[in-house]
Amino acid sequence: QVQLVESGGGSVQAGGSLRLSCAAFGSDYSFYRMAWFRQAPGKEREAVACIIDGGSENYADSVKGRFTISQDKGKNTVYLQMNNLTPEDTAMYYCAATWSSAGTCLLQLVYGYWGQGTQVTVSS
Repeated sequence: QVQLVESGGGSVQAGGSLRLSCAAFGSDYSFYRMAWFRQAPGKEREAVACIIDGGSENYADSVKGRFTISQDKGKNTVYLQMNNLTPEDTAMYYCAATWSSAGTCLLQLVYGYWGQGTQVTVSS
C-alpha cells in the first residue's frame, strides 16, 4: 500500500524559511506528478505547487517567487522550499501524488494519494 509521509513543518517567524519533504513508500515506481496543497483554519484546501515528471513546475500566484518545488524521482520524494514566509502561509500542508497525466496539475481531483499533513505556523 502506498503511503505519503510529510516532514519538515514547524514554527518560524515572518521572513523565515522552511523545507518540507514528502516521501512515498510502498511503490516501485516514481510518481508522474506530485504536488503540495495547504489548508488554513476555516478555509478550503488550496493548491500551492506541483511538479510534473521531475521537471515542469506550477505555482499558485500567492507563492510564486517565494516557494520552490522539486522532486527526487530516485527517492520518490517531493520537496517544498519555502522562503520569505508570512503569517498568511500558516496552514496544514499536504502532499499529493498521482501516476496519471490527465487533468490540471494544480487540481486536487487528479490526485489519488495524499499524506497526513504537516503544520506550518508563521508568526509576525
